[in-house]
This record gives sequence, C-alpha cells and structure tokens, in this order.
Amino acid sequence: MHLFLADSDATESLGQALARTRPAHAVVHLRGDLGAGKSTLARALLRALGVAGAIRSPTYTLVERYPVAGGEAWHLDLYRIGDAGELEFLGLDEGAAVLWLVEWPERGGASLPPADLVVSLQVEDSGRAAVCEAGSPEGERWLARVAAEGQLQASVAQTG
Repeated sequence: MHLFLADSDATESLGQALARTRPAHAVVHLRGDLGAGKSTLARALLRALGVAGAIRSPTYTLVERYPVAGGEAWHLDLYRIGDAGELEFLGLDEGAAVLWLVEWPERGGASLPPADLVVSLQVEDSGRAAVCEAGSPEGERWLARVAAEGQLQASVAQTG
C-alpha cells in the first residue's frame, strides 16, 4: 500500500486506521530517517487504541509500555543502541506484549520478533510518502482490512 501523507493529520489518520483494524497480536516495524514521522504515527496509533495521558518518545528510555485492550503495547526506539545484544537488558519477552511498535528495527536484528507489518516513511515534498508492506499472513489480512474499511482514503492519497 503506497500513500502520500500531506501533513501530520494524514499521518495520524493512517495510525488511526491501523489501530481500528489491528489484529489481536502484531509487530510493526517503523522505518525512515529522523523526522520522517515514525513517532507521530506510533502516537496516533496508541492514542486511537485508548492510551490516555502522555505518550512519550522512547528515544532515551528505549521502550515505553502502554496498557491497551487485550494487554500491553510496547513502543521501542532503537536508534541509540549500539548492538542488538543490548535488547537483552530491556526485559522484552516476545509473548508479553500484544503490540510492538519498533522504530529503527534494523538495529535490533534477530533479537526482535518478525514484523507483521513494515511501514516505511520518507519526507517527500511538503508531506511524507508511506509504504505499508505485509511481513506475514496476518499483516496481509491487516492491510486488506485497512483497504476495505475505506476511511483512510478520505484523508490521504493513494499512489502507485
């Protein structure tokens, strides 16, 4: 799924659509350069899942945990880790979270569970280009639900 997100509202709309259609358990890898909108997307998704109060960036803490329906969502930012082995010290048990939102997943390597969905963001003109790709059969079903829902198309432009 290729999208053009004209502004932060469109990025938030994508996060909301992903939240409305998410599976019971999912791993999302958020890729893109600094300032591409990864944290904006993660915050919108978490907010749409009912997270109240502050949603802090995990830039310095590496992981923030939030209660969501069915369990806990983990938002990770791995930009500052030097080696994937550092993840062992975070106490991440693959089965403990119902949702993983991982920024800079390439730095976590094989220490991370495989992605159900990969969202790649890139600054383009005055907005952002977003490419959503399934990484598993569950991810394929997830993207199909987003497309079938139709609400996302009202706020973002689909591209090639």
